[in-house]
Amino acid sequence: MTIFHISAECFPVAKVGGLADVVGALPKYLNQAGQTAKVVIPGYDNKFTNENQFESVHQGNFKMGWFEFNYSILKERTNKLGFELYLVAIPQLFDRPNIYSYEDDTERFTAFQIAFLNWLTETNQIPDILHCHDHHTGLIPFMVQNCYKYEQLKSVPTVLTIHNGQYQGWFSFDKMHYLPEFHSSKIGFLEWNNIINPLASAIKCAWKITTVSPSYLEEISHSANGLENLLRYERPKSIGILNGIDTQVWNPETDEMLASNYKLSAFEKGKLENKKFLCDEFNLDITKPLFTFIGRLVHEKGAELLPELSDIILYRNPNQINVLILGSGDTTLENQFENLKSKYVGNYNCYIGYNEKLAHIIYAGADFLLMPSRVEPCGLNQMYALRYGTIPIVRRTGGLKDTVIDIGDGGFGICHDNVTLFDINHSVTRAIDLFLDKQKHQNTIKTAMQIDHSWNLVAQEYIAVYKSLMN
Repeated sequence: MTIFHISAECFPVAKVGGLADVVGALPKYLNQAGQTAKVVIPGYDNKFTNENQFESVHQGNFKMGWFEFNYSILKERTNKLGFELYLVAIPQLFDRPNIYSYEDDTERFTAFQIAFLNWLTETNQIPDILHCHDHHTGLIPFMVQNCYKYEQLKSVPTVLTIHNGQYQGWFSFDKMHYLPEFHSSKIGFLEWNNIINPLASAIKCAWKITTVSPSYLEEISHSANGLENLLRYERPKSIGILNGIDTQVWNPETDEMLASNYKLSAFEKGKLENKKFLCDEFNLDITKPLFTFIGRLVHEKGAELLPELSDIILYRNPNQINVLILGSGDTTLENQFENLKSKYVGNYNCYIGYNEKLAHIIYAGADFLLMPSRVEPCGLNQMYALRYGTIPIVRRTGGLKDTVIDIGDGGFGICHDNVTLFDINHSVTRAIDLFLDKQKHQNTIKTAMQIDHSWNLVAQEYIAVYKSLMN
C-alpha cells in the first residue's frame, strides 16, 4: 500500500507538540512493516530545511480565490528519516520560520492542501490511502470527494486522525471561494454551527476517524468544543488507537543526547549520572527526589497551577525535594516560574524555552514527571518517562488514563482524578514516600522500563484500518 501522511508538523523537521512526534514515527514503522508511507508537510523556512538537501520534483501554480500562487514540491534526497519526505513550498505563505499563529493561517493551510492535491492530480498519482492529521489537513477529505478538479482521487480512502479536537480551523463563509469548484448542494459538508469548520468537515467526509487513544475517543463524545453531537453520530466509523513512541530515538541505551547511557540491568548508575548533570547545571541537590515538568505552559496542561504548587511543596518540604521546569507558553506563567528561582535557591530552577537535548536528559535524570493535564488526547511524555525509568504523576484523562496504572493498583505510576492543588500535592506526597522506600522505588522503575509502547504493534493496527478501507 502507498499511504500519504499529510500534516502541519513532523519531527524533526517542524515540531510544536506531539503531532510532530507521531507523524515523524508512524510512517517509518509502516515502511518497516512492508508498506510505502510518505509524509507531506509545508516547506517552512527553518533549520531543518536550510541544513538538508532537497530536490524539486514538481512545480505548478493555482488560483485560490482572487490570489494566484506558485508552488514547488521538494523531496528530501536521502530518506534519512525512514520515509520519503516532501515539502510543499509556497512563496509568500510558508517562507517563514514559525508553523502557526500568523493572521493568514487560513490562507496558508488551505493553499497547502490545494497544492498537495494538485500535485497528485497533475502527476497522475493515485495513492491507496490519504491519511490526514488534525484540522490543518481537514479539507482534503471534502475536496477529493466533491471538488470537480480532483475527480480522479474520489475513490481514494481518507483517514482522519484527531490529535486535539479543541482546535478546529474555523473560518467564515466569505473565504469559501478559496476552494476549487464544487456543487453548491455539498456546502453542508463544510459547515458546522454556521461557520466553515475544517475539522468537522473531515469528520463528516473521511472514510475512517481515529483518535490517539481509546479514552480520548470516549471523552470527545462529551467534550469536543462543540463537535460532540457530530462525533457521536460518526462513532460507527471511529476507532481509538493509542500512539506509540519511537523506541529507536527514545532509548536510554543509545540516546546520544544523554549525559550517560544506561540499560535496564544497570539503570541506577546511569540515571544518577544524568541526575548529577542536571543538578550541577541547575544548582540542585542530587540526594533529593527531583520532580519535573516538560511541556507547554498552557491551561490545558494544568500549567497555571504549577507555580503555586511548586511554592507549596517546596515550602512544606524545605530542602527535601527538587523541582525543575522546562517549557514555554504563557508569559505570565513564565515570569512566575522565573521569580521562584530566588526564593528556593538550591532546590528549584527552570528553563524557559524549548530544548530537545535537555528534555532527553531530564527524562533520564528526573525521579518524577508531573502531568496534571486537563486535556491529554494521548500524551507521549509519560511514555518517554517510563522508557527512561522516571515515574509519571498524571491526572486520569485521555491517553494518560490508558497508559499509567497507579502503584496502589499494582502499577508503576501515581494517578489523581482532578486538576486541583490538593490532588496534585497529595500525589507529590505519595511520590516522596515512594522515593524514600528504596526497594519499592527501584522495583517500580524496573517495571516501568519494561513496558512496550513502541510503534511496532501500533503500526499493525493502522495497517488493519487501511486494509479494511481498501476492501
